[in-house]
Amino acid sequence: MDTNSASADTSNGNGNEDSGKVESQRSLPEETQQSSVYKKLAFLDRFLALWILLAMAVGIILGNFVPNTGPALQKGKFVGVSIPIAIGLLVMMYPILCKVRYEVLHLVFRTRQLWNQVIFSVVVNWIIAPLIMLALAWVFLPDKPALREGLILVGIARCIAMVLVWNTLAGGDAEYCAILVAINSMLQMVLYAPLAVLFIKVISRSKNVISIDYTTVAKSVAVFLGIPLGAAIITRFALRKLASPTWYDMKFLKCITPFSLLGLIFTILILFASQGKQVVHQIVSVVRVAAPLIVYFGVIFFITLFVTLRLGFGYRLGYTQSFTAASNNFELAIAVAVATFGINSDQALAATVGPLIEVPVLLGLVYVVRALGPKRGWKE
Repeated sequence: MDTNSASADTSNGNGNEDSGKVESQRSLPEETQQSSVYKKLAFLDRFLALWILLAMAVGIILGNFVPNTGPALQKGKFVGVSIPIAIGLLVMMYPILCKVRYEVLHLVFRTRQLWNQVIFSVVVNWIIAPLIMLALAWVFLPDKPALREGLILVGIARCIAMVLVWNTLAGGDAEYCAILVAINSMLQMVLYAPLAVLFIKVISRSKNVISIDYTTVAKSVAVFLGIPLGAAIITRFALRKLASPTWYDMKFLKCITPFSLLGLIFTILILFASQGKQVVHQIVSVVRVAAPLIVYFGVIFFITLFVTLRLGFGYRLGYTQSFTAASNNFELAIAVAVATFGINSDQALAATVGPLIEVPVLLGLVYVVRALGPKRGWKE
């Protein structure tokens, strides 16, 4: 994390050398720095947008023209999500979490700045963002209560998976993102069910019976955060001790890093393949759900980014805050919608459309901030 980078460098014994490199980089024009970053990107990273678009296209083609693709992918369930999607998410998260410097996180919690940023994140994620989704659902879908309820379920599910990818691609702070994800995960287990009842039953006055099992929420968090986080912590401490920190950072991380984006592409392919037929056959409903989602992602992201930059968080923390606020836990929203309303319900359809829109929009926002950052003078 930014506030402790000096401590981390000193602990590695390379403080002077690293700081010299940083100062040398900062003396370059921002455009030159950004250009050098793009040139250093791996082949998979550089053309990520193309791979994702291809994954979407192939998924839709498979879902619509290969018989029984969707039902076959949905047969096996793990915590309410199809097994292939669950595997893709776990593979996607593990390499990113292996990069987090858990050995210095305790230093981060000693700073007042962190607690101010955590409070800001909690307010945005659990008050502002869900209320904006609730408002947009009513504005865009006043005549479609079932689709509206599905959107609300998406809005109150805070992201614990894909946000790690968007944050990494945008150059956000890995340690900070891990902290926010962990906090959102704990709050999710406490707040998700009450907020769902409040927003759908009380405020929206839905006639549907809303009974969300806390076990479903707890299982989702335990699996999609607990498993990769636990594996990453064990891997990092064990390999750095058995081999060396240098080998771990230069060899092991370099080896496993591509699996994160491969997991993302695989997850997107399976998502579109399993839901492609439903999306195409209910295109009107999909478009109506997509409209408030696009507005939601854009509004939440740029409002959060603007406020964080005004507060002086810096672009790395600003990006992390913004992507955390704009991302949603689609695996939880889908699992709850299916368990509560049924797999063929409009609520489940709306929850499914969530990630189908989130992926291209947030990937687009990654490219936007990487392009605008140097021009706007956003500095670390």
